[in-house]
Amino acid sequence: MLPPKANAGFVAAMEEVLDVYARPYNPQRPQVCIDEGGKQLLGDVRAPLPVRPGTPRREDYEYERQGMANLFMVFEPLAGTRRVEVTERKTNADFARLLRRLVDEWYPEAETIVLVLDNLSTHTPAALYQAFEPALARRLAEKMEWHYTPKHGSWLNVAEMELSVLARQCLDRRIPDLATLGREVAAWQQTRNAAVTKVDWQFTTADARIKLKRLYPTIELQ
Repeated sequence: MLPPKANAGFVAAMEEVLDVYARPYNPQRPQVCIDEGGKQLLGDVRAPLPVRPGTPRREDYEYERQGMANLFMVFEPLAGTRRVEVTERKTNADFARLLRRLVDEWYPEAETIVLVLDNLSTHTPAALYQAFEPALARRLAEKMEWHYTPKHGSWLNVAEMELSVLARQCLDRRIPDLATLGREVAAWQQTRNAAVTKVDWQFTTADARIKLKRLYPTIELQ
């Protein structure tokens, strides 16, 4: 959703993210987009009827609510790789642990990890200091370059698009618990990574200044 009128803050943040996407692929400075989504866990009250010739699998309309799960999407669009972390919650500590894996396990050889993420209150270097001792928090924070999508500009985060694909291809059915969710998501991730599915981002800052001109403040010359 776009803001209803010209907004200098929106424009500045949008152009910053678009400039990041315009950078060429550099394995020493990987561009990594992070987003998160929820999945309601639902159990069957009665066992589903299995698939039979000419008859699809059938579920009873009743179900049991088993709580919510969180999914962190970590997506590198230029490399075509994604990692999905399934957690019970999405607290500062959960986000901090995700960033530690990002730095120390997934991109240990990178000089700088270029992050694109939204302005959720947990998405700040402060989360690292709440979860780890200061020296470790500082080391992790310095390894990352932070870029935030503007308010009402979540469409600029490619990880949101990848979460949408995950929802359509893997999550559009009842999943009863975290363990099952983790297995299903891991299988989806493996298949999609094996296909090296990338994103070729075409919308540039120059395009935005033409197509989204109404969002730019009008400058009155004195």
